[in-house]
Amino acid sequence: MKEITIGKNQCGQRLDKFLAKVLREAPKSFLYKMMRKKNIKLNGKRAQGNEKLNEGDVVAMYLSEETLAKFSGAADGKVRSLVENTGTPLDIIYENEHIALINKPAGLLSQKAKPDDVSLVELFTQYAGAQEEGFSPGICNRLDRNTSGIVVAGKTLFGLQSMSQMFRDRQIKKYYLAVVEGVVEQAFTAEGYLRRDEKRNQSQLFDTQVPGSSYIKTGYKPLECDGTYTLLRVRLFTGKTHQIRSHLSSLAHPIVGDVKYGGCVSGRVRRQLLHAYEIAFPEMNEPFSDLSGRRFFAAVPDDFYKAGKFSFNLEERMRENETGSDVIHKRI
Repeated sequence: MKEITIGKNQCGQRLDKFLAKVLREAPKSFLYKMMRKKNIKLNGKRAQGNEKLNEGDVVAMYLSEETLAKFSGAADGKVRSLVENTGTPLDIIYENEHIALINKPAGLLSQKAKPDDVSLVELFTQYAGAQEEGFSPGICNRLDRNTSGIVVAGKTLFGLQSMSQMFRDRQIKKYYLAVVEGVVEQAFTAEGYLRRDEKRNQSQLFDTQVPGSSYIKTGYKPLECDGTYTLLRVRLFTGKTHQIRSHLSSLAHPIVGDVKYGGCVSGRVRRQLLHAYEIAFPEMNEPFSDLSGRRFFAAVPDDFYKAGKFSFNLEERMRENETGSDVIHKRI
């Protein structure tokens, strides 16, 4: 038998979601069966699973020690080994009680794709340390494996839920750097409809809505061109998988190194040159007043400097206020 008193990082979620985290190896059918048979109770009463947990609630599991051990799952030794043996650091840009801003390197998954993967989530969980049972730190936005830059991670349930909602509501502005093929002379905003092909892990862009497609909007501003490549500052107005990569490819300016979407490969470039460089928060109250109206930047990776003959200092230029002038609206 095991009892768990719900704490601040466990409340606010459904009971069945909580149980799936505590007994993460158990089938959902088993959890619902145990609730029907009253082997799992909430505050001493039979539970359905859809109850929202409050701080101070008591979840009682009348299960054998063997069953609890079987379905709880073992600690991820692979993550611990990776951190201890290689000293893999997390590049923390900023953190407070509730969240952390992390500069994810290219080559690291944001979340697991396969059970034996080690991703940013596992590394951040290791970094954040012990948590209340039934809650694990997580990330609020995702980047492709070979896209580098800022990821917002939640250290508490409140932080995780608050930031995730702000991303969904598009209150947080996201800006990227991209090195693209060809000459881009003017700033513009492009719109279209993106349809995802899960089997090919690729997205296709259309100028009108088609079945299964979603509306997208992306803003581009050229910063410098060396005659072969252009360095762009990109703003995401919507956030769909491969949005920037497919949008630029459709404009005949694929990202350098992005072979999936037609980008060229250089001996000095090992991945698509796309970097989530800047994040801007709106005006905010407690407990996020320390983020209110602030912009945060992730250091530009070395491979950006190797791609083109760009003369200026990216770190200085990117901190300039955007003018928003001379924007040409394009529809793709």
